[in-house]
Amino acid sequence: MSRLRSALILALSVCFSCGCQREAVDTRAQDERAIREADAATLKAAQAKDADGAVANYAEDGSWLPPNAPMVNGKAAIRAGWLKLIGSPGFNIDWQIDKLEVGRAGDLAYTIYTYQLALEGPNGKPIADHGKDMAIWKKQADGSWKMIADTFNSDLPSVAPAPATTHETRHGTTKHRQGKKHRKTR
Repeated sequence: MSRLRSALILALSVCFSCGCQREAVDTRAQDERAIREADAATLKAAQAKDADGAVANYAEDGSWLPPNAPMVNGKAAIRAGWLKLIGSPGFNIDWQIDKLEVGRAGDLAYTIYTYQLALEGPNGKPIADHGKDMAIWKKQADGSWKMIADTFNSDLPSVAPAPATTHETRHGTTKHRQGKKHRKTR
């Protein structure tokens, strides 16, 4: 029995030293197809104003980072954000993946998009927006891909009015505080 054990140990050590161990299978091409299919389903759902379908590919603990708003965490909160967006009068959306890369380890990927968005503004006038988006995808235990982070912002210039300037805000004033160094304010 001892001889058999020694032979087995020798055979295993030779196998491992010769590189007989299995190499990891590169699944990046299949993973890219899976992400593109998941993304296409998300777009189709968003265009149909289906909030459940629009958030189906977010991880339960995912984060959504919409422009000019606080970060949204968790699938339920992301769904509420999507409901508000797709419920906007005149809502229409389209996007295209410009770049998709799956990491060598096969567990993370990112997508970079361009989007076109139309809706009515608060004054009832149509708003036509276009911009970019980036999403981070993570492979789940069941082999599916889910977005763990998604952020987008407009390419259009900001329409926020410039703050009014006064003599004090242009040049600043100095405030004196007891026991503290001088601090310049604007």
